[in-house]
Amino acid sequence: MKERPPQTARIALNRPLRRLFDYLIPENLQLEPGQRVNIPFGRQSATGLVVETGVRPPKGITLKPVHSVYESWPALPNETFQLLSWASDYYQHPLGECLFTALPPALRRGRPASEKQDTWWKAAAGPEALAGNAHRLKALLAWLQRHPHGASTSSLTAAGFTREHIRTLQKRELIEETEAVSAKGEPGTTDTISEHPGPVLSPAQQQAANQIASPSDGFSVSLLYGITGSGKTELYLHYLKQQLSASAQALVLVPEINLTPQTVARFQRYFGQRIVVWHSALNDGERLSTWLKIRNGEPVILIGTRSAVLLPFTSLQTIIVDEEHDSSYKQGEGFRYSGRDMAVYRAHLNNCPVILGSATPSLESYQNALNGKYQLIRLEERAGNAKPPSISLLDIRSRPLEGGLSRPTIQAIEQCLNDGQQALVFVNRRGFAPVMICFDCGHMVECPRCDTRLTYHRRDRAMRCHHCDYQTAATEHCPKCQSDAFKPVGQGTERTEDILASTFPDTPVVRVDRDSTQRKGSIQGILKKVNSGEPCILVGTQMLAKGHDFPNVTLVVVVNADGGLFSVDFRAPEQLIQTLLQVSGRAGRGEKSGQVLVQTCHSDHPILKSLRQGHYLTLVDQLLTEREAGGFPPFRAMAIFRAEADTMAKSLELLDRIKPQASVPGIETWGPLPAMIARRADRHRAQLVLCCDNRKRLNHVLSHLCQNLDQQKLPSGVKWMIDVDPQETG
Repeated sequence: MKERPPQTARIALNRPLRRLFDYLIPENLQLEPGQRVNIPFGRQSATGLVVETGVRPPKGITLKPVHSVYESWPALPNETFQLLSWASDYYQHPLGECLFTALPPALRRGRPASEKQDTWWKAAAGPEALAGNAHRLKALLAWLQRHPHGASTSSLTAAGFTREHIRTLQKRELIEETEAVSAKGEPGTTDTISEHPGPVLSPAQQQAANQIASPSDGFSVSLLYGITGSGKTELYLHYLKQQLSASAQALVLVPEINLTPQTVARFQRYFGQRIVVWHSALNDGERLSTWLKIRNGEPVILIGTRSAVLLPFTSLQTIIVDEEHDSSYKQGEGFRYSGRDMAVYRAHLNNCPVILGSATPSLESYQNALNGKYQLIRLEERAGNAKPPSISLLDIRSRPLEGGLSRPTIQAIEQCLNDGQQALVFVNRRGFAPVMICFDCGHMVECPRCDTRLTYHRRDRAMRCHHCDYQTAATEHCPKCQSDAFKPVGQGTERTEDILASTFPDTPVVRVDRDSTQRKGSIQGILKKVNSGEPCILVGTQMLAKGHDFPNVTLVVVVNADGGLFSVDFRAPEQLIQTLLQVSGRAGRGEKSGQVLVQTCHSDHPILKSLRQGHYLTLVDQLLTEREAGGFPPFRAMAIFRAEADTMAKSLELLDRIKPQASVPGIETWGPLPAMIARRADRHRAQLVLCCDNRKRLNHVLSHLCQNLDQQKLPSGVKWMIDVDPQETG
């Protein structure tokens, strides 16, 4: 009997290596692509993912055998494996690192794909059993009463409650353990859903909903242009209630973690235990639990940030990308992918519809709609009786400012508060002041590791770099000449908060930025305070501009609108318009009309003058004309080849070496030149920009450059990466 030749497998590792490794498959093992295996690697063992079986290894090499398999089933099902393989080629990133991003940290480290049993709870009494002002405990009891079959600990924490709240109610015997209810059984979920058949849509919302393709129609991309306050979330809920089958999965992407609790609460009202979450603030156990639900095919609706699009869905029927224009969907380090673009390609692989929603669609998405690749759906009426706010430009040239606020602005805030309403002040810089300067010698405190200045945080008496997180203690005297004329210059959220608190001592001033929302549950507390409707002043960064619904906010103040008017970034005007319109949309979402005051030194600028009309698509048409004339995306494909080393000379030398290989017919190159932030964390960065009219041609050239560099031995400490400009694949 002829002996069967040994079987081999090609395996990817979670390493920044642009190569795969071949291993023998023992006779007692059956392997398939996407499966987790334990393999010998050097003198250690490592976790790998099978990419291919039945390969023919190079001759003259003795292969080591696979030690063992972690599961008998592939951790990455076929569509997920295809998605990440495509992404590796499209974004020019090592396949192994791409594949492992779809695994939770526990599975990357080789832990078993199983979880500890989650405890389930049900209410033993109502909120009236609690005396005093125990608002969160009462809210937890009320939440459990709406789920008569019980809820898991992970579901309660996802809804914004803490384990301490659960323990407190357990000690008081107001809640009790109950049997777990599986998502597939859905008795609790079904009861909850039957109580809430779905939001009632306005005629305009219903007309928009009728235009969105059904999952049964297969792959399609709908660009939902809905002005702020038009009720896009209600439309999403209605669509899922009507179109999503009881056994299917759905994915809802949101740009920021801080939007997740608010979105989760609204979706749980209609879908109960079917809602699960995914974001970076979850611990390893919570991520593994969610990952297993998705991989096991439970009919969940996942609400998550950009990395959720990479998870191993097995019955995905619908994808929704909320605020599709948001730059947070672009991963900035490591595997640099666009979550929005990946969602489009994922929908193509899963043959399901994807809805891209925004009040300010990206130029790339809108151009795809104009080209017929996407279906454009317009929703241009605010829900209920709400009307779009009026936008006024307030020229602050020659006006005295108090902490960045002009006298007319302060008077407008005072009038708003006297009317019993709320005001929102938008300052797109956190900290107290972006610069500390000595008015005697002119010294400014710079980051010793980056090409940026340190931001002064007065609350913590610290100077911080917002790029590399370097921190040092703040001083009252100039570190160079020891003068006491060492003062903060410019406005940050802390400074504006202090000015408003001293100007309006009887009114709560609530600051919302990354510093004030670091603690778990802090954003829920802030939102609860604002949603109480009591007069207050909100001060915050872009976190306030995204998706929040504040019914009693009738005045929005933009402290400085000029930052993006003269930037070297070709996307700066687009991002400025999007930010201003998004933050303006927080005003007048209830029954009361809204007003927006935009402080500027350039009230005659064409962009700001057009912004007053509030017609976003008209502005987009102007920007698209400029982009086409300048040869920028979305009319051309673009990528940045970046090098970094311990000196700028080494970075530029590497780019000078590869530029001739990139300068081929059809490819235009700009550079090499230092990056906009040329030094970051003591690494010097330079870049070479590549442009091409054909995306496939550009990817072919990038792939060729990667192969050549992989074969070269680079100087010690020199690294390189490729950043592909976001552009939907259509």
